Amino acid sequence: MKKKLTIFVTVLLTLALGACSSQETNKTTKASTETAKGDTKVQKIIVGTGTQFPNVCFIDKNGKLTGYDVELVRKIDEKLPEYQFEFKTMEFSNLLISLETNKIDFIAHQMEVNEERKKKFLFNNEPYNIFPLHVTVNKNNNDIHSIKDLKGKKAIVSATSNSAVFLEKYNKENNAGIEIVYAGNGPDSTINQLKTGRADATITTPFSVDFLNKSVDAQQKVVGEPLLNSKVYFLLRKDETPLQKRIDEALVELKKEGVVSELSKKWLGADYTVNF
Repeated sequence: MKKKLTIFVTVLLTLALGACSSQETNKTTKASTETAKGDTKVQKIIVGTGTQFPNVCFIDKNGKLTGYDVELVRKIDEKLPEYQFEFKTMEFSNLLISLETNKIDFIAHQMEVNEERKKKFLFNNEPYNIFPLHVTVNKNNNDIHSIKDLKGKKAIVSATSNSAVFLEKYNKENNAGIEIVYAGNGPDSTINQLKTGRADATITTPFSVDFLNKSVDAQQKVVGEPLLNSKVYFLLRKDETPLQKRIDEALVELKKEGVVSELSKKWLGADYTVNF
């Protein structure tokens, strides 16, 4: 009888210990899901960006997504333990609709402030660089020296881009007579149209021109004074004020540490943060 009782007690203890062990395992699994960054609950944030913007957001020769905006977002992510940023790449023209339909949480793609965007979306408060727009032409073009020389000429830009918004507004307000066309892919791309003379000019940045000339022999040059030196920001949904605040706090720290300036020099060829 004593032997049976001993066996029964032993079985009960084994079952109890097994249950405790199972509960502890479940608890640990749950905790590691919630503490991917330290001891803080982590919220996944989907960051919308592109792959076609030289030095800003593009795929390098090793197949890696990189560039100024991408690497800056990664530095911000390191500062915010409660968030985990994950990139989602797409065509630039799809970014705004993806933000509006909750497919992404914010956009990192050199976004300037304009009234249409302000009505629908939320910009963070801390700019992260200046976006200098210039008239850009084929390196052998000696007839176009400024935007005033584009009257009757064909200028190619990407739809909904900073360049397109600027040029459309300039054309309308100044009755400038510029024929605006929108870039496609392959033979309809900006590079090919400028190379073949099907388009006379585009509106872009010096760092884009430098990159394209080195990487694909784009044969472009910048002419004239800057058309615009706009501050650029991240773009969020209207309800994302907590995320907006934390991004701004991280940016302020990164600026003080010199990180933003160094990233600008590395990827854009100069410190485009000095005019803040």
